[in-house]
Amino acid sequence: METTRKHKVPEMEGFQARWYAKNRGTEAQLAQYRRQAAEVTAGLAEGAEILEVAPGPGFFAVELAKRGYRVTGLDISHTMVEIALEEARKAGVAVGFRQGDVTEAPFDDESFDFVICQAAFKNFRRPVAALNEMHRVLRPGGFAVIHDLNHEATSADIERDVAGMDLGVVSGFTVRQTLGWLRRRAFTAAQFETLAAESAFGGCSVTTDGIGLEVRLTR
Repeated sequence: METTRKHKVPEMEGFQARWYAKNRGTEAQLAQYRRQAAEVTAGLAEGAEILEVAPGPGFFAVELAKRGYRVTGLDISHTMVEIALEEARKAGVAVGFRQGDVTEAPFDDESFDFVICQAAFKNFRRPVAALNEMHRVLRPGGFAVIHDLNHEATSADIERDVAGMDLGVVSGFTVRQTLGWLRRRAFTAAQFETLAAESAFGGCSVTTDGIGLEVRLTR
């Protein structure tokens, strides 16, 4: 039987989406996206095709495109797609952002070399179906990386992470509260291993670091 979350998190649209984009677009955050783009693509062939699942405002996808990769973004939020397209335009890079659901990804089999999903997997109502679609659209030998909150992160971990976001007092408080709420929905490393074992990937490797965890899956 397919694993299904009991509650679906509403998609970010309108004002909420734009507030989120503003808080994710600080200089400190953009610098972090640049570092992450270099780290996750280490060893990836030049010109490789990348799919970012749930790219939100598109900052990370833009950084990937700046490194010469062919990037596509798939987000369920119409507003996020609009914001992301505008960010790509301002950056002068071509990223194929489109609206859609990862559990029914609108792509052919074996379309991508690399799939990345950041800070969104905990919100997917059908996590195994999402993993299966990531597996389907990957080419043989391709891999996927999921970065998300760690359910076992402590309040001190959250405090340190928010302190590095360069936010104001009010926004910092709101983000801390939001992360604390989202942590309750997040998976543990062991739960990710179980989900991956149920999926077409058959398994994964998981590393944890404070507030977050990284899941690597290979086709």
